[in-house]
Amino acid sequence: MLSRRAIWGYAARRRAGKRRRLLLAACLITLLGWGFGFVWFTGTLKQLQAPDEANTDAIVVLTGGSLRLKAGLALLAANMAPKLFVSGVHTGVGVKQLLRLSRNQPEALDCCIVLGYAANDTRGNALETAAWMKAEERHSLRLVTANYHMPRSLLEFQNALPLVAITLHPVHPPHVPLDHWWRKPATGLLLFEEYNKYLLTHVRIFVSPINKLLHIFEKP
Repeated sequence: MLSRRAIWGYAARRRAGKRRRLLLAACLITLLGWGFGFVWFTGTLKQLQAPDEANTDAIVVLTGGSLRLKAGLALLAANMAPKLFVSGVHTGVGVKQLLRLSRNQPEALDCCIVLGYAANDTRGNALETAAWMKAEERHSLRLVTANYHMPRSLLEFQNALPLVAITLHPVHPPHVPLDHWWRKPATGLLLFEEYNKYLLTHVRIFVSPINKLLHIFEKP
């Protein structure tokens, strides 16, 4: 006949084994969810296309590649918006040089291009743009950035400018081929990092109102 201590030990081992199995199952489910989400994410990027005609109050370019700025200048020259706002300009990056070259085009006037220097990341781009849009009393924008960067940028901009109509204008960098991306390790790593940042942005935006509410209740 088993002693009471042996029975308790057996029950404890069973509970520990059950917890390990539940933890393993949770990890597998999370990993599968992440994997399916990554496949969905890369598939969505391929479908991103800019609308042919959609005038807005402003064109907003997020720095990070010459194609973005060239696309923004072309949109401004085509009178798709009266103003071009370039967010995240850093001294010495070469953006201002490219803008100076654009002055040779009669359509690209000094009065129509505004440079923003306050942003250091995508969230900063959204906050900087929100402040400028409010000051300018503008209510719609065309967002110009790379296709792989667009989902996270849209999240940040929708959170910072909830009342502003946003038209997407993704550019397609040739060095980031989305077809057969797994054949190019650098592209795979870039998409992997961007997808994880996209998920973390979702979490931060979801948790932020909860944290604010908790701080309100904590105040004496």
